[in-house]
Amino acid sequence: MDYQDINARTIDGWIRDGWKWGQPISHEIYEKAQNGEWDVLLTPTKPVPHSWFGDLKGKKILGLASGGGQQMPVFAALGAVCTVLDYSPLQIESERLVAEREGYDIRIIRGDMTKRLPFEDEEFDLIFHPVSNCYVEEVRPIWKECFRVLKRGGYLISGTDHYLNYIVDAEEKQIINTLPFNPLQNPEQMRQLEEDDSGVQFSHSLEEQIGGQLEAGFNLLALYEDTNGEGRLHDMNIPTFLAMRSQKPWK
Repeated sequence: MDYQDINARTIDGWIRDGWKWGQPISHEIYEKAQNGEWDVLLTPTKPVPHSWFGDLKGKKILGLASGGGQQMPVFAALGAVCTVLDYSPLQIESERLVAEREGYDIRIIRGDMTKRLPFEDEEFDLIFHPVSNCYVEEVRPIWKECFRVLKRGGYLISGTDHYLNYIVDAEEKQIINTLPFNPLQNPEQMRQLEEDDSGVQFSHSLEEQIGGQLEAGFNLLALYEDTNGEGRLHDMNIPTFLAMRSQKPWK
């Protein structure tokens, strides 16, 4: 089985068990967003600054690996024209359920972001990409595809891992792994993931995450760090995630 299929199956299992990133927002939260009261997350704990988005009314937004009925309904409530692409069937189903419940239109696509994205060049004003590329082996091609499908002057708002989570043990007390963490190349690392029912995950360097966006042609405008939200590293205030706002140049 392809590792992306393993991840889709694993994430669907987490959702059935109540995984918080797979629980769609309530009608009350959607209604509040319609009234201008809203927040969305890219990383575990810190809301994305509203200034990163600007006025979303009429803007074409791609939620890249952003299924689950959490962020896209908020953007729809703010007047955006939304498309979501995700590879988890249950994350896709949550998007459909919220859209039907609230009565808004959204284009919903089950797709693998490691492939060429099924969109035209310069189709979107904004891409919202929460932490998810830890589930793919190569991230540079994803940044290139984001650059291709964004309009000139468009924004990529992305959340990424810091790779620190992949060097420590489950209790976050000891360093046990070398980098890069790549279970397709390291059987011991695959065994660790299988024991924890963690799917197939990969560490990525800042060269891949930040440098990859710069190589694709983006200008980095802003960033902030975040913690896991729980566990020993969080208790020690050690950041393990990065959020970035980047722009495709006008020329």
